[in-house]
Amino acid sequence: MKLLVFVLNKEEFLEDVVSAFIEADITRATILDSEGIIGFLTYQVPLFADLKNFMKGDRPYNKTIFSVVDDEKKIKKLEKLIEEICGDLSEPGIGILFTLPVDYAKGLK
Repeated sequence: MKLLVFVLNKEEFLEDVVSAFIEADITRATILDSEGIIGFLTYQVPLFADLKNFMKGDRPYNKTIFSVVDDEKKIKKLEKLIEEICGDLSEPGIGILFTLPVDYAKGLK
């Protein structure tokens, strides 16, 4: 099992990304409002307000979607679908997709 985490920087793609999760047969996921540390510093701490000039299109808010996934094929399919929607994840400002091993889980079906 893997913990799949996707940080979506472009909130306007959220509905399409959720549809991609469903299409990849990842139907149990949680969506959180999130904020990067630079965005927080830039918009909430006046001392760092000048950082806005260096953010290069980054937005202060994003969505973090996570799910425990039991099939590597689902993750690969989701990655492909997300990149069709959002663009190449290796480009800055799109989002971050990663997995972590899960060695114990209780409460899953």
